[in-house]
Amino acid sequence: MAGALFTTTLLLKSNNMTFAERTLTFYKQLTLSTNLPEGIEVLNPYSHVETMASCKAFYTKFYNDNKNRRILFGINPGRFGAGVTGIPFTDPVHLEKACGISNNFDKKPELSSKFIYLLIENMGGVIPFYRHYYIGAVSPLGFVKNGKNFNYYDNRLLEHSLKPFIIKNMVRQVALGINTDKCFCLGNGKNLAYLQKLNAELKIFGEIVSLPHPRWVMQYRRKQLQKYLDEISRKLSI
Repeated sequence: MAGALFTTTLLLKSNNMTFAERTLTFYKQLTLSTNLPEGIEVLNPYSHVETMASCKAFYTKFYNDNKNRRILFGINPGRFGAGVTGIPFTDPVHLEKACGISNNFDKKPELSSKFIYLLIENMGGVIPFYRHYYIGAVSPLGFVKNGKNFNYYDNRLLEHSLKPFIIKNMVRQVALGINTDKCFCLGNGKNLAYLQKLNAELKIFGEIVSLPHPRWVMQYRRKQLQKYLDEISRKLSI
């Protein structure tokens, strides 16, 4: 299975599309046909016209080239960040204020997005950051249970059933134009363990560098915020 997917990756990389065009095509084609455990629903922001419009504006602005980038893997989209804008760790507030892209979404801030944009500012701003980095997700579609965010690893049956979907779309994210010498994992716990296990099987990345999850820092280490911003900035810059 992995061999065929890598062949697809090479074909995608060899076409004449820009990084932005490949990314928009990737999001447009995201579907999940897997039967989910009872009570868990798919969060697919890319099925909405307004979300795809914000994605087009964002990726065309920052990724309209063929540069290779390193990837940061989040967990999966949440209801108030990528679940609205379609852009990982970017809520409507930061999409407008930091990225300069106006939108009609409810301007509800999201903690992880706030941290990411403080990090981006710490590293010189949106233009240099997005020139070198792409933020993706282990599962590019999100999940909801009882009206709350639900992570792909929060249910063993869900995690097991999602494996083919995750593998397929991890390879497709690499095909966007990702440098595979190393990747960065946002989250030192279950997201890291899953990504390490998957990489041991597929051997996509030479190294996985772990980073604390933005929400964890904002909730439990806020008094040390600048320390974490500086540490993560150094890790990304190496």
